[in-house]
Amino acid sequence: MPGGRLTHEDRRSIAAWLAEGLGYAEIGRRLGRPTSTISREVARNSASGDYAADHAQRVSDHRARRHKPARSAGPAIDEQPAERVRAFVDQFATLLAATGLPRMTSRVFVCLLTADADGLTAADLVRRLQVSPASVSKSIGALETMELVVRRPDPGGRRERYIVDNDAWLRAWQADTGAHSEIATAARRGMEIFGADTTAGTRLDAMGRFFAWLSEQMSGSTLTATAVYDALTVLAALVHADRPLTLATLATALGWPEDRATAALDAIRRQPAIADPLALRTVGPRTYTLVTRPDRLSPAQREALHRGL
Repeated sequence: MPGGRLTHEDRRSIAAWLAEGLGYAEIGRRLGRPTSTISREVARNSASGDYAADHAQRVSDHRARRHKPARSAGPAIDEQPAERVRAFVDQFATLLAATGLPRMTSRVFVCLLTADADGLTAADLVRRLQVSPASVSKSIGALETMELVVRRPDPGGRRERYIVDNDAWLRAWQADTGAHSEIATAARRGMEIFGADTTAGTRLDAMGRFFAWLSEQMSGSTLTATAVYDALTVLAALVHADRPLTLATLATALGWPEDRATAALDAIRRQPAIADPLALRTVGPRTYTLVTRPDRLSPAQREALHRGL
């Protein structure tokens, strides 16, 4: 059955949403709880008809202590670590939910994130989170779609275990990078359809340029610091020359062997963001120059500049 004890953070959310005029059903949906849990919480822990999170938490804690069975004599069991873990899971899940991830999916993800290396089974998640198997299954499906969770066979049986492995962040990063590139391409295509001089075209052009830049920045670089330094030196030389240079001329002017100049040019081609807002262009056999990046100026802006010249 979905539920489990409400946390102080849950109660703060309930109070805020009640103040906004949300109904019990909507609040329950946002928290991943049954409507009856919310209505019972408000009915039992309100003061003079008003629901306040701090008061509700105090009343709930008092009720829990009053009904807690006495412990038998023996070594004291320190429950603080478990309480701290539960609080962390709830707080972290709340932060993730604020980014748009469904709250239940957030709770499942944080639970897996803080699990041991061998992960957890669906039954483990149901037991730890005190939610329904259907809720866990739906959340796992969403996390797998985002490639944040992988399945592994359970050595001790026929069940599967779910794990947040060390490559999850790389996969998420790569997925975002690919998505940004696709958005940039689609936006540019839209600009061509609507026309650069239209309101829609202007918006799409700005959107395309932004996501193209974001994709470049997120794609990462395998270049060493030395390679980047050499690439920047070549760019400075081409800007200073203000004319196309052959590879031989460039290498001689810099006092480098040709293979070093070639490596620097290759680095610029592999990582175009190094030259932004310029772009390297080959204008002849082993001859290079710099031009402005075509996506930094709209067609209308380029035309206006040409007219001004």
